Amino acid sequence: MSDLAPEAVGPLLRGSLGEPYLYTAETASTQDVLAASDHPHGAVAVTEHQTAGRGRSGRRWDDAPLTALLCSVLLRPPAGLPLPRLALVAGLAVATAIEHESGLAAMVKWPNDVLLDGCKVAGILLEASSSRVVCGIGINVNQEERDLPAQTRLPATSLRIGAGRQFDRGVVLAAVLRELECGYAEWLEHGLDGLLDDLERRNALRGRRIRVDGRTGTAGKIAPDGRLTLVLDRGDIVLVESGEVELEPGDSPATG
Repeated sequence: MSDLAPEAVGPLLRGSLGEPYLYTAETASTQDVLAASDHPHGAVAVTEHQTAGRGRSGRRWDDAPLTALLCSVLLRPPAGLPLPRLALVAGLAVATAIEHESGLAAMVKWPNDVLLDGCKVAGILLEASSSRVVCGIGINVNQEERDLPAQTRLPATSLRIGAGRQFDRGVVLAAVLRELECGYAEWLEHGLDGLLDDLERRNALRGRRIRVDGRTGTAGKIAPDGRLTLVLDRGDIVLVESGEVELEPGDSPATG
């Protein structure tokens, strides 16, 4: 039996996330499983392999079957909230769960990646429509070096590579859902205010030389509204709402 099968994961779940639990051996994308349905808040779609997995900006997300944690969570936040900030809430939840389950120091790379030792171990994808948000989470769990893509914007890694052992993906999933439910509740109540200290402690870009939307400078703190502080080369300070962050050659994200 797979460690992601309903029989394995069901006893591990606590709280409202994971009902219903939609498990498939293979699907095009867990995002599509929830986007094409009218499931309630908290529904979770999980698969062993995606044939058309995608990341931010339409990038392809490749996986080795039976090794990664590939899931999507359906959330129904109240109207009027800044939905893009949910990527930070989810990223922090994933980083915290990884640290709890593996002992590895996980960092959040604004706006939607999670890193181990400067290498990407997880990514977040938000797709919103009307009053619903499908939050996609992809975590490299039990891949070996040969299972990971070679040509990526950031080097890829996995929990297995970082910790030198295999993991029960169901246990990791349950930890992620617990952290996400807590972080989501905090965000609904107080925005990012109650999460900022943890986000800043895990801010992988702080002090790094980056380029974003044609502007080059040094990344600073994550602002209370979720924007990234950027100190431009000429000294001006701007707040970046969104964009593709590229590290300057020779620089690398913080490793904790």
